[in-house]
Amino acid sequence: MSIIKTENLCYVYGEGTPFKKTALDNINLDIEEGELVGIIGHTGSGKSTLIQHFNGLLKPTSGKVYIDGEELYADKSKLREIRFKVGLVFQYPEYQLFEETVYKDIAYGPKNMGLSDDEIDKRVIETARLVGLKKEHLQKSPFELSGGQKRRVAIAGVMAMVPKVLILDEPTAGLDPHGRDRILGLIKEYHKEMKSTVMLVSHSMEDVAKTVSKILVMNDSKVFMYDTPEKVFARVRELCDMGLTVPQITRVFDRLKAAGIDFNDEVYSCEYAKKLVLRLLDK
Repeated sequence: MSIIKTENLCYVYGEGTPFKKTALDNINLDIEEGELVGIIGHTGSGKSTLIQHFNGLLKPTSGKVYIDGEELYADKSKLREIRFKVGLVFQYPEYQLFEETVYKDIAYGPKNMGLSDDEIDKRVIETARLVGLKKEHLQKSPFELSGGQKRRVAIAGVMAMVPKVLILDEPTAGLDPHGRDRILGLIKEYHKEMKSTVMLVSHSMEDVAKTVSKILVMNDSKVFMYDTPEKVFARVRELCDMGLTVPQITRVFDRLKAAGIDFNDEVYSCEYAKKLVLRLLDK
């Protein structure tokens, strides 16, 4: 079953002005429940505009958006309820922390949902565990924490609302390699435990390749491709032509193929590359 569906979705900035720009052009998508989806595309391709339609921050110029089978704007009285099904974590979410303690920051979303104190407490503790925060962190000011810890607190605040869809816009931006791996690891662990749909917007092909099960490629306000990593990275030259950088290991094996060494498989992670090379050496 589709958790998110769009029909002929279009969005135009500056309609009726000299600055008119089509940001989304006839987008038709079906995203299945439980998928871990990476969204890639060059700057200005429509990625951020698209995800802002999924929880109603932007209203389509034309076309429709369905969340869990319900059209987003069909009944305005249900809009708030539907929005709670889609949690959106913006880029650099730690800049939005404002409460006195980590506990209060994580509890902010669930509190606005009108949940009981017991349920809020349960969600805060469980979500803190999921993102690797200790109990002693909960009573600290979020501004006493490291950059990576702040990022995890901000993400936990959205996770605690238990959305059916969690969308993260460049969640590893600005982090060092250790912090980046920690965030990607918690996203995969969250997806595994909660069995919810997770969408990850990223400029890093390496991050996307080793994390997701499906990839949505946006190009010039349109959907270029929505498929498995193997099939997406099989089109290396087309991705490069649109200004995207494919994983380094994919480029290496693409050069090997051009030199006559074909592994008959598309390689997009170092782990898989290792298996293929060892298989060839065994022969």
